[in-house]
Amino acid sequence: MKKILMVLIITSYCVLQARAQNTLPVPYNIKPTYSKGTRHSNGAPGKNYWQNTANYDISIKFDPATRLLSGSETIQYTNNSPDTLKEILFKLYPNLYKKGSPRSMKIADADAGDGIIIEQLSINGEEQNVNRLRIDATNMTVRIKPLFAKQQLQFKIKFSYLLNKDSHIRTGQVDSGAFFIAYFFPRIAVYDDIDGWNYNQYNGSQEFYNDFCNFKTAVTVPSNYMVWATGDLKNCNDVFTQKYCDRIRQAETNDAIIDIIDSNDLKQGNITNTVNTWLFESDNVTDVAIGISNHYVWQSSSLIVDPKTKRRTRVDAVFNTRHKDFFWVASDARKTVEAMSYRFPKWPFPYNHETVFDGLDQMEYPMMVNDNPVEDRAESIELTDHEIFHTMFPFYMGINETKYGWMDEGWATIGEWLISPMIDTTIIDEYGMSAVNASAGTEVDLPITTLTTQLSGTPAFVNNYPKPALGYLYVKDMLGDVQFYKGLHNYFRNWNGKHPMPYDFFYSMNTGSGKNLNWFWKRWFFDSGVPDLAITNVKGKQIFIESKGEKPVPVDLTIILSDGSTEKIHRSIAVWEKGNKSIVLTVTSAKAIKKITLGSTYVPDKNKTDNVWEAK
Repeated sequence: MKKILMVLIITSYCVLQARAQNTLPVPYNIKPTYSKGTRHSNGAPGKNYWQNTANYDISIKFDPATRLLSGSETIQYTNNSPDTLKEILFKLYPNLYKKGSPRSMKIADADAGDGIIIEQLSINGEEQNVNRLRIDATNMTVRIKPLFAKQQLQFKIKFSYLLNKDSHIRTGQVDSGAFFIAYFFPRIAVYDDIDGWNYNQYNGSQEFYNDFCNFKTAVTVPSNYMVWATGDLKNCNDVFTQKYCDRIRQAETNDAIIDIIDSNDLKQGNITNTVNTWLFESDNVTDVAIGISNHYVWQSSSLIVDPKTKRRTRVDAVFNTRHKDFFWVASDARKTVEAMSYRFPKWPFPYNHETVFDGLDQMEYPMMVNDNPVEDRAESIELTDHEIFHTMFPFYMGINETKYGWMDEGWATIGEWLISPMIDTTIIDEYGMSAVNASAGTEVDLPITTLTTQLSGTPAFVNNYPKPALGYLYVKDMLGDVQFYKGLHNYFRNWNGKHPMPYDFFYSMNTGSGKNLNWFWKRWFFDSGVPDLAITNVKGKQIFIESKGEKPVPVDLTIILSDGSTEKIHRSIAVWEKGNKSIVLTVTSAKAIKKITLGSTYVPDKNKTDNVWEAK
């Protein structure tokens, strides 16, 4: 009887453990999204899912001599939520440079100023007292008459600010004749089904969360300046002389890299017309960024990104000829777009163009990248493909980067790891791996699902970049490409143009792949613990491997045989799915084993002293 009772207890415990492994912990503020039907446990948007949107008509004038940006905008905002809104929250990102605003980093004293000045504001044609606006750093709250569900509201705003010169944080002056302008206009914050208004301040480090909107952007600059921006250029023949419009059209249908503007063109001049207001349009994007220069060359190419529709994407490199690495960027960027469309994540590149601008940062924007020059060839490739990969996350998938940085940076990191060797086979990209090993098990080693708003320094880097990238890589390895892409593409179809949260990703992958991966999601993304494998014994051809840590990682063995030849053994994380702590692997060769090494590039291991065995 005692034996039967003990068996029952053990069985019950195992069942409970299995159930626990297959259930993800859901915070109390997330649970209502399921009961209200805005999200579904299969990972798809619920039947009651909603998100707000707006149409922006923006007109700015930029003076390179003074760095003064003055602009006006009309915003037609639609409340698709079931809630009645009594105030509208605006984001004023240039207020990062306003005196007294909280920042996560220092700025040059000369760049600390008044921030963005709201000169005029009207709501549905009714003028507001701009002196009574409630502005708190990068947030501005505007009281309104009740805006009911499905109703619209129109704002007209005039604004200005001085572009930063010496503190280039994702935007600012590059040199005396080049500028990258981002986050420049007052925009309505996201109001969603989880938090309501996104009150998180922009402090310079954490990134962004913006709604999908339609934009018309007019940029006026002096006649010798050229403009590149998010969206399609609508008035090429107004701003460029004819031959440059011809070259642009040529690039849009040509696989080869061509010079739209080269050094000789710059010397000769006569590139732009006297009309120098540039008109761009972009639909269903989260942001607009602008590059301006009077001395940059422009290389371009295009490729078919969707074989079904034959749709092409033009890929640009716009740069200062002093930066020699940029002469490779057009080609590397094109190869990145090709790899993304056909190899990883095997999804047609979603935009008509992608422009890499020679700036002073390493930052992504819809259809634009602001990259600094680098000396090392491999680093240039890695930087280019990393930032372009962000096209999918957070722009194609409207991720709340402010809270869930790992949902976009982790993907850009695995994109960099996989695509860089496709461009240059000599590259072994170990970005972030040393930090994972160094921080594992320490006080700064926090669960990946820790909100980005609660992180800084090493935890912010490790949790946003390499740790989630490893998780994605391990799932790809375990599932195999067919199942993995079924899961990932299900996630794309579910949440393109929407705002997925972590559980939407986890459950979309589960549903699409046909496999419940909660055991891994929980152990890698939610739980504490370290990766730590060890060779505990070798008996004949049998190798005994123990997982001394709590994190499931692949097993990679390199066996050196008596004649100097090698045999490799690989096992995915699937070997740890049942919760076991050890496995036995068998060498197939009949030759004697001389040496065994455990580990590989993308397998962190807290204690590597037990990862080598040698025959005595």
